[in-house]
Amino acid sequence: MSARDTALSVLIDCRKNGAWMDAALKQHLFRDRLDRRDAALATRLCAAVLQNRMLLDEWISRYLKGKLSALQPAVLDVLRLAVCQLRFFDKLPPSAVVNEAVDQAKRLANPRAAGLVNGVLRAMLREPERLSLPGELSLRYSHPRELVELLRENVGPELLEPLLKCHNEAPPACLQTNLLRTDTPSLAASLEAEGHSVTLHPWLPDCLLVSGGGIEQSAAFRQGLFWVQDAAAKLAVLALDARPGERVLDCCAAPGGKSFAAAVAMGNLGSVTACDIHAHKTKLLESGASRLGLTNLRALQKDASVPDSAWAGAFDRIIADVPCSGLGVIRKKPDIRYKDLTPLAGLPAVQRRILEAQATHLKPGGVLVYSTCTVLKRENEDVIKAFLAEHPEFSPEPFALPGVGTVTTGMKTLLPCVEGTDGFFVARLKKK
Repeated sequence: MSARDTALSVLIDCRKNGAWMDAALKQHLFRDRLDRRDAALATRLCAAVLQNRMLLDEWISRYLKGKLSALQPAVLDVLRLAVCQLRFFDKLPPSAVVNEAVDQAKRLANPRAAGLVNGVLRAMLREPERLSLPGELSLRYSHPRELVELLRENVGPELLEPLLKCHNEAPPACLQTNLLRTDTPSLAASLEAEGHSVTLHPWLPDCLLVSGGGIEQSAAFRQGLFWVQDAAAKLAVLALDARPGERVLDCCAAPGGKSFAAAVAMGNLGSVTACDIHAHKTKLLESGASRLGLTNLRALQKDASVPDSAWAGAFDRIIADVPCSGLGVIRKKPDIRYKDLTPLAGLPAVQRRILEAQATHLKPGGVLVYSTCTVLKRENEDVIKAFLAEHPEFSPEPFALPGVGTVTTGMKTLLPCVEGTDGFFVARLKKK
């Protein structure tokens, strides 16, 4: 099985079954037993097709005699993958790309479809001048128009195009050093010895950037020397500023990065209670804590929107990284952009219930950090402002972060086109 065949299988799975790219990739890479190099190529191919799907369709339509909608869905998948390679992967020989696409069309459809694929791709190679970029931002950056307008309303017209462009770039993996077991220079040396390309994060201490994939198959990962976590999520934990001996609650903890960061910052002293509503995710939290050697972390299955009277005023610090639209991580999850936006309207009510519930668990004088991985104000500032209006015992508190500086308002939205992180929101509230 080639990397191109695996990538095509993932794209078909996403289209037919509504699968998320990450989950489908894990399943298909395991099934096809690709080596690390081919697995990395298949991953890059899938991401690139989804990042540019609307643009690819626009280009393909310019070389068709009929309508794009008349193509068999599987044939369109083949064409998208092939055109993506021809336009964005210059190290892949064009003849090999065309030949494999023709073969895929024969297997998935019929000889006539294979002839169409061959004709379109050959015409594209002969007449590349027809592959100009469209002027419309929606098509140029492959974001549905409704999403483009929503982002414009929330980040402003000046940052809109830089943000859309960032969404189509592949960020390196961001690793946080487990300072309980190693130091950052030693971790970097260990990863480089395994063949990974490693650089220090430009402004976040004890953080490494790694490209090339396969990082979770490394010996350093198995030894618990790091965990994968974007710089923005780590900043939320720095805003929390958990201290050794304190009692900390992470109420929506999975996959666990913030809980792990808090536990390490506390020197494995005190306690971190990491909760999730799903039982299988609490097991992932326990597994991650065990791998990292975090003995001060306990995982529980719990609904964050329901207050627990036994926890009233029990915690010194609370992280509420609430469920959100995820529109800040489009560059890592390119398929998010194509999902229906309608259900997102109900998220602020859920977020507010979680914030209300968790506020009861905080001690007087304690700190609560509210965070999301979205850039929408209705899920960020608006939720905080509505909460503060009804809770005079809470106030926003300034905080300072590396790479950001002092946040005097107690609330900060991070953008990939500005800070180079995921799109993320952090608010620090103090209970008087």
